[in-house]
Formats: sequence, C-alpha cells, structure tokens
Amino acid sequence: MHPKNISISDYTYQLPNEKIANFPLPERDASKLLIYKNGQIHQDQYKNIAAYLPANSLLVFNNTKVIQARILFQKETGGIIEIFCIEPYEAVTEFSSVMSKKKSVRWKCMIGGASKWKEGPLKKQLKNSAAVLMATLIEKLSDAYVVELSWQPEELSFAEILDQTGDMPLPPYIKRKAEPSDKERYQTIYAKHEGSVAAPTAGLHFTENIFASFDKKNISKINVTLHVGAGTFKPVKAALMEGHEMHAEWIDVQASSIQQLLETIPNPIIAVGTTSIRTIESLYWMGIKAIKNPACNLEDLVIHQWDVYEAPLFETEISATVALKALLIWMKKNNIDRILCSTQILISPGYRYRIATAIITNFHQPQSTLLLLVAAAVGNNWKMIYHFALENNFRFLSYGDGSLLFIEEPSIP
Repeated sequence: MHPKNISISDYTYQLPNEKIANFPLPERDASKLLIYKNGQIHQDQYKNIAAYLPANSLLVFNNTKVIQARILFQKETGGIIEIFCIEPYEAVTEFSSVMSKKKSVRWKCMIGGASKWKEGPLKKQLKNSAAVLMATLIEKLSDAYVVELSWQPEELSFAEILDQTGDMPLPPYIKRKAEPSDKERYQTIYAKHEGSVAAPTAGLHFTENIFASFDKKNISKINVTLHVGAGTFKPVKAALMEGHEMHAEWIDVQASSIQQLLETIPNPIIAVGTTSIRTIESLYWMGIKAIKNPACNLEDLVIHQWDVYEAPLFETEISATVALKALLIWMKKNNIDRILCSTQILISPGYRYRIATAIITNFHQPQSTLLLLVAAAVGNNWKMIYHFALENNFRFLSYGDGSLLFIEEPSIP
C-alpha cells in the first residue's frame, strides 16, 4: 500500500496524561531503556545500553543545538504576546551565519496572542543588560507570520540576543513554563550547531560514562546535523496521509561522515533519534538521485515527501554502498565537502530502511509521523512495544524514557 493511503487512525493508542514526563530524571542515563529485537522485549537502563549494541557498530548522533526560540513581550497594557521563532525567513546557505547576524533578522514565527498585536513594534529589555529588542510584524502567511527582530546595540549577534532574552521552547505537551534547569537538560551533552527549535530527544539520555563504555566493544560514533523544526510536533489532522504535508528540515553532513558510514557497512549502523535516521536515509536517496542524474545540482538532491515511494526512485535495488559512493563522487566532482540542504522525507510503513539497522528513540505521540517511522522499523509490533511501555510505567515523550529498536528488515549492504 502506498503511504498516501495510510489511515492515521490505525496508528493511535491511549496515552494517559500521567505517562507524559514533564521533567527529566535527575540523572540522564538513569532513564528506562526498552530493547526490542526479533520480536522479544527486554528492559534495562540507558547506562547499560552498550551491553545491547553489537560490537563494531556505528552510532549516528544529531549534534544540533536548541536555540531559546520563545520570546515573551509584555505590552504597555499588560498583555503578553509570545513570539516563537520557527525558522529563518530569508534564504539559508549556512545556519551559523544566520545565528551570527547582527542588527536585525527576519524569521518565520508563530505568535501567541496575535490578536492583541494591533500595530507598531513590540519592545523588550534584555536580561541583565541595557540592550533593547524590538519585534515588528511584517507579513501574515497562511500558517505563520514574518517578524523582523531588531536590537540595540547592533554589535550583538542574534545568538546572543536569544541567549539573553529567549526561553527554551519546551514541547506543547509539557504543560509548564521553562525553568532555568531546562537550558541544560533540554540539550544533549554533545550539542554543537545552533538551529533547532526542538531537541533531538533520544540523545538526552547519553552521558560521558555511556560514551566511555562504547570503547570496550569498538563502538564508533559520528555526528550529523539536522535542525529540528516545530513541524516535528505538527499533528496529522488528515484522515489519510495523502492530506498531510510533511515538514522539511535542514541537514548538514560532512563528506568525512558519509565516508565513515560507507566504511562501516555491512556492520550495524544505529541511528540515535528519528532526526538521525531521517538524515542518513536521506543521504541514501541523494546518492540514488546522483546516480540517475550525474549532472544534477544540490537543489536537485532535495528529498521531497513522496519521492522515495514513486518513480523513478521507488523499488530501487541499488545498495547503500553504491549509493553512498555515488554521493561522494558527486560531491568531489562539484567541489562540495558537505551536504547542506533540506529533506522532507516521510518514513512510514511501506518504507524499507536502506542504511540504518536499528534506532534509539523515545516514545512518541499517537497519530504522529514519528510513530509511523517506528512502525516502518518494527511493523505492527509497535503496538506490543508501546503496550509493554505503558504497562511497565515507562515515561513518554521528550523528557521520558526510550527504546532501542532493531529494524525487522535489515538494510542491503
């Protein structure tokens, strides 16, 4: 069945509010870990995860860094207007340059209390500073707003502005205000490149002690970057997936990381999080596009929502090895040492994983594209896995516990 015809109502379950984790545990690696392999489920803690990972495997981490994208402005009348920066409105060629911009930026935003914002700019004094931030409403889009943020003094960067005035953008299902501790805990310990408005939450459980435990089994790791957008929380409202528009996100992957993926095959490649798995699976399809059209440009490599289910890409038997080699050859030919472009890949039942052999991930919302991704990995056994987690008091969603899921149908080397 084509994923367009999937009924999202088939991917639901009852998630009681008390199962949603509103706070993280005091110790990152004390979270529960569900291990699923060959139809069997085991339970442990993250601190022992190395015991369940195959020797000589490669873990793929997303080293994006969450920005403090939620800004509260108080009007003179006392009303609060919340601006949530979703993504840059202007064309992006380099996310670091966006974050280092000075004087002003234009971002696509969601606005809480937009009806209260009649006219004129909003102003806000920065924390512990004489600096002032102003927000000007530029345009209303179909699903958001364009807001110009400007500030004085102009020599401050946008990253510095957000650090001084913004709050951590906790997910909408966490029913509390962000606290100072969230600045550290809603961030992986290896976060590096600023640009996400949501954390790659599977990575929140990892500690230096866990990384040290990998050495005994010759487990390697690489970093990729996918800047997580607010669309990751976008509910599927359409009855059939054909009516849902998958969110696009920016990936940034060095040629050296692609080379390490290539050299790891046929040993296991384990994605830490849905963002990492979307990234490495997108790389496979970019390689296929480079094979089918060697003269293509970077824009031609962008993966759109239905690309991998329709001609000319669908049902290709080209191996991961051949596809990654082709992508590296294309990069060398075009003097590119990194892939920086967007992907809109939708991974759902009907998809066959090409590179990943397992995924480490938290437990996701009912009727979400993230749950579809899990179902693509383990088939209908997702119901058994989620039932076990609910019955055994696992904590759900971003600050909750997680799982190590071995994909039912291994990739083709």
